[in-house]
Amino acid sequence: MKKFFQEIKADIKFKSAGAGQKLTESAAEKAPKEKTNQPARQQPRQGPTNEAQMAAAAALARLEQKQPRARGPTSQDLIRNQVRKELPAEASVSGSSQASGTNMVAEPKEEGSTQLAAPGVYFTCPLTGAILRKDQRDTRIKEAILSHFSTDPVAASIMKIHTFNKDRDRVKLGVDTIAKYLDNIHLHPEEEKYRKIKLQNKVFQERINCLEGAHEFFEAIGFQKTLLPVPDQGGPEEFYVLSEAALAKPESLERHKEQLLCGEPVRATLIRQRRVFRPSPMASQFDLPPDFFNLTTEEAKREQKLRSEAVERLSMLRTKAMREKEEQREMRKYTYTLLRVRLPDGCLLQGTFYARERVAALYSFVREALQNDWLPFELLASCGQKLSEDENLAFNECGLVPSALLTFSWDMAVLEDIKAAGAKPDSSILKPELLLAIEKLS
Repeated sequence: MKKFFQEIKADIKFKSAGAGQKLTESAAEKAPKEKTNQPARQQPRQGPTNEAQMAAAAALARLEQKQPRARGPTSQDLIRNQVRKELPAEASVSGSSQASGTNMVAEPKEEGSTQLAAPGVYFTCPLTGAILRKDQRDTRIKEAILSHFSTDPVAASIMKIHTFNKDRDRVKLGVDTIAKYLDNIHLHPEEEKYRKIKLQNKVFQERINCLEGAHEFFEAIGFQKTLLPVPDQGGPEEFYVLSEAALAKPESLERHKEQLLCGEPVRATLIRQRRVFRPSPMASQFDLPPDFFNLTTEEAKREQKLRSEAVERLSMLRTKAMREKEEQREMRKYTYTLLRVRLPDGCLLQGTFYARERVAALYSFVREALQNDWLPFELLASCGQKLSEDENLAFNECGLVPSALLTFSWDMAVLEDIKAAGAKPDSSILKPELLLAIEKLS
């Protein structure tokens, strides 16, 4: 019996061992053979067509009508919800796959992007009236002055002297010396020596020859370059000699001298870029362009010098007056400032100013926008400081750079008169044409 059960167990083990193998087969042949016919690579799933989506939606509607919804989520509910989620997704995939050959990529929307409070700093050329950007201001003004030589060479040379030369002390010294030459001619018209100016003279070389436009001025008023012999010297030297035609008109020389003495540098006029905004909680937020912070070469050198001096001052104790002076110096590094004035009705009046302009310029700017520009008013800084129109303070001295929000306030006497007349003191006070162009602050 025992042997019988052992044979049965052996038979079961033999059958469970699998198919038999020949002893003559190699190890390579014993390895399972790979299938030669591999299934084709699965194609990406195509999105359902419009007809399929419509049929699926109709089937879902019929299913919902036949089988009322149970209290709790059933398996069919889960299936329907899953189908609803997949249909739009597959439709979007289908649409994107169809448009994949166009190389069109949707640009992401910038969140939180705000519009600049001012597009930049702009100027008006006083000679041509053209609107200039900050980076092209000096170049375009010089071009306008040079083009003016063809119409009025005297005026153009005077503008060139005062504009092209940045050292104001050197300009004044040279202009005074030229005026002295012309005075000698006017006072001594018969003296020939006063009508000649030696170009190699030390005074002429140090004070006049270094000025751009000086030679053009002499030639425009009637001087001519001439080689003349010089006693006790081997060869002739170059002189400016006044022509006989110019000598016959002494009043013209006197007029040209006065023009030279009264000349001023040609400066582009800063455009205020006046804008009116609706009441906004973002009134105190300023997104300024780089024009308000860029420094010129001279300003950058001065800034570097101030920083090196600040490092030395850190090692010493400073009084309150010294700290206040340093804060004011820090404010002076800004060239422009953007100011907003909150009016009684909440609207905002905005303009661009030089940082070194006086507070009176802001009062004039606001007054030009009012319907009744003769009524007295006050301007208050954000800290509550009252800015007086009569004080000779600049914006950088008041801490109103590179931007600031101020508050418009009626004079107390005016406010009482407004209330007595039955009018609302918080009603609009701007000119109607400005209210037509009101903007939204974003």
